[in-house]
Amino acid sequence: MGSVMEGWERNGARPRRRDALPLAGGAQRVERRDAAENRRQVLATARRLFAEQGVDGVNMDDIARESGVGKGTLYRRYAHKGELCQALLDDNARQAQADVLARLRDDAATGASALAGLEYLLARLAVFNETNAPLLSAVQDASCGRRRNLRYRSAPYEWQRLTVVGILRRAIAGGECAPVDVDYAADAILAPLDIDLFLFQRNERGFARERIIASLIHLLVDGLRARPADNR
Repeated sequence: MGSVMEGWERNGARPRRRDALPLAGGAQRVERRDAAENRRQVLATARRLFAEQGVDGVNMDDIARESGVGKGTLYRRYAHKGELCQALLDDNARQAQADVLARLRDDAATGASALAGLEYLLARLAVFNETNAPLLSAVQDASCGRRRNLRYRSAPYEWQRLTVVGILRRAIAGGECAPVDVDYAADAILAPLDIDLFLFQRNERGFARERIIASLIHLLVDGLRARPADNR
């Protein structure tokens, strides 16, 4: 079990850009004092303006002007609004990571079901989507053109993917899950939690969050469970 946990915390630990969310166990880059102060001022201003006007009602020029930081400085730090929104998501995402890792450590230590850990992860990510929907939508909106795959190359998504891979490997090793292509399956399992689909189901179809979670578990987790024939 230990090797799986080490893999969750070690793989991909280096952030891909200056303000990318470090994967669990990764070290954050040391900043100059003036750069750190500029970052704090920009993020505080963005958080205030988003709360007052909504994420869609604020652009990068507004944030530069209100924060007193030059546009060049702002754009060197955050190439577009999606990157800035991702930085605002970091604290909440780290908490979600910590919650999931604590659960998985307990499960591994006690020999609990690996797939129960997958159920917990899906539920925790659904809550994260609902709590952080405006910022997640802004990150998604920035993923167009050559950036359309940005979400899938981001540190937060890579952490989610590696976590699912680790859970599936443990489930297969323990006979809970029939052998599957874990790298493909990890992306497929996370796909229904894409923020656009999640919000469409919540707001347009009127599905309660609990209904979405229960359906994900029924289709994905229950579908992975090994049947008696799989173990013969």
